[in-house]
Amino acid sequence: MKRTLVIIPTYNEAENILKIIPEVLKNTTPENEFNILVVDDNSPDGTAAMVEGMNNDKVNILKREKKSGLGTAYLAGFRYAIKNEYDFVFEMDADFSHDPKYLKGFIDKINEGYDLVIGSRYINGISVLNWPIRRLILSYLASMYTRIVTGLKVMDTTAGFMCYRVSALKQIDLDQVKSNGYSFQIEMKFKFYKKGFRITETPILFIDRREGESKMSRKVVYEAYFMVWKLKFKSIFGKL
Repeated sequence: MKRTLVIIPTYNEAENILKIIPEVLKNTTPENEFNILVVDDNSPDGTAAMVEGMNNDKVNILKREKKSGLGTAYLAGFRYAIKNEYDFVFEMDADFSHDPKYLKGFIDKINEGYDLVIGSRYINGISVLNWPIRRLILSYLASMYTRIVTGLKVMDTTAGFMCYRVSALKQIDLDQVKSNGYSFQIEMKFKFYKKGFRITETPILFIDRREGESKMSRKVVYEAYFMVWKLKFKSIFGKL
C-alpha cells in the first residue's frame, strides 16, 4: 500500500479544520492510505486543540510557537514526509478552496509517472469562484509574469494545491528554499522544473474560502514579484 501525507498549514482555522479532515481521510483506498499533518502556528482560536481532541491516529499535528509563514510550514511538512517514508505528499489549504474531492485525481496522475501534479485554476480557461476581479487579474498576471521571466512551463505558477512524489522531493535541497510567502509556490515549481522532473497540471475549480480570513497581503505580492528574478539569476549562474 502507498502512503500519502496531506500537509495542512493553519492559523485561525477553527471554523474549517474539523470539517476538512474527514473529507480528506475518506479518500483512502486499499491501494493508498491518506494521512494528515496539520502545521499550526499557535492559532489563538484554538485550532490545534481541536485537532488534538480528535484523537485520530491518521492525523498528526506540528505545533509552532508563532506565525512563521506558509513556506516554512510546508518545508517542515516535507521533512516530516521524508523522515516517515511517505510515497506522496500534498500541499493543501484548510479552507475548502482546495476541494478534497480532487485528491484521488492527483494520485491517478502521479501514478502515470509524474513527479509533481499541480491543481491548476488556469489550464482550461479560468476556474475561480468568489474572488474580486482585482485579485483574479493579479493572480493571472502573476502567473504570466512568472512564465515570461523564468521560462517555467506551468500555467498556474502560484497554485498552492499540489502533490509531490517524495522520491523526487528528496532530491531538492530544502535548506536552500528561501521564500516564505506565496512565492514559495513559484520557487518549488521552478526547482522541480530545473531538475527535469515530470510536471503536469490538472484542472480544478478554486472556490474562495467559506469561513475565516484570507492570509493574502501586499508584502506577499512584493515577495513573489522579486523572487522570480532571484530564481532566474540563480539559475543562470548555477546557484539554484
